[in-house]
Amino acid sequence: MDDGPSGERTHLTWSNVGIGLTFVVFDALVSRFFGLGVGMPLVTAAIRCIIQLSIMALVLQKIFEAGNPWGVAGIALLLNLLGTTEVVVNKAKMRFDHIFPIVFLGMICSTIPVSILGTRFAISVEPFWKADQYIPIVGMLCGATISGVVVALNYVLKELHENRDKIETYLAFGASRLEACQPVATEALRLALTPPINQMSVLGVIAIPGMMTGAILGGSSVQQAARLQMVIMFMIAASSALASIAVTVLCLLVIVDGEQRVRVERVDERKHWVWRGRDWVVGKVGEAMKNVWVALTRRKGEEGNGLVR
Repeated sequence: MDDGPSGERTHLTWSNVGIGLTFVVFDALVSRFFGLGVGMPLVTAAIRCIIQLSIMALVLQKIFEAGNPWGVAGIALLLNLLGTTEVVVNKAKMRFDHIFPIVFLGMICSTIPVSILGTRFAISVEPFWKADQYIPIVGMLCGATISGVVVALNYVLKELHENRDKIETYLAFGASRLEACQPVATEALRLALTPPINQMSVLGVIAIPGMMTGAILGGSSVQQAARLQMVIMFMIAASSALASIAVTVLCLLVIVDGEQRVRVERVDERKHWVWRGRDWVVGKVGEAMKNVWVALTRRKGEEGNGLVR
């Protein structure tokens, strides 16, 4: 992006980031004023964004400079692993047995093939594993796929847990587990694919998407940026669909077993063990601090009454 006749590109500093952060701080203040309860999540998400992007920038700089295909493969694997962790630990309202490997398998089997084929043939990058081309695409696919998987998972688990009787009625009348669960799976996938469908519907008319904006700011022509965004959106839709289908089907096969039984005991409504462990540690630390405070207060009281020499 040119910022003047000299043709120099815009250089952003941490002060620019701080100015951008004030927008989030303003939203947090508005949330607190109206009692919306989203102020702290906004600030927390912003801090996570700063830390994560800073670390990613350092790592990617090394990978870009090295140009090692194994480094690119490692980053792609890491992005999918982190995406799976985000789904299982933070986003899923309920969990089931073997959820982590199932979500990870769904992510890998969607983002990797779609990114390889799309980068090599649709975007015409050769070799496809060029770090500065491939890694951003994998990152976008992972981010979009997470949203679809979370929507599908939350809907399926909610339906199986709350409407167990409906599924068991189908099974009692001789339906297979896939036939009995087909309405649930259909609705889950419809909800999961609604965001990319809506996004494609408004691109170019209402919204100028991030990838196109980045390409324009990077110096590409508007036509090239628009075509690149088309390809990226098609890849996102394909990746989200594949991952959502895989995770939904595998989730149903785990909860409704081969003997046509709905195994609700395999669904866990509790917080993830990470957050339960955090709450336990915080509780123990708080209890210890309270005991120390009580002991100090009692001792001061005794000293004031002349009971302690």
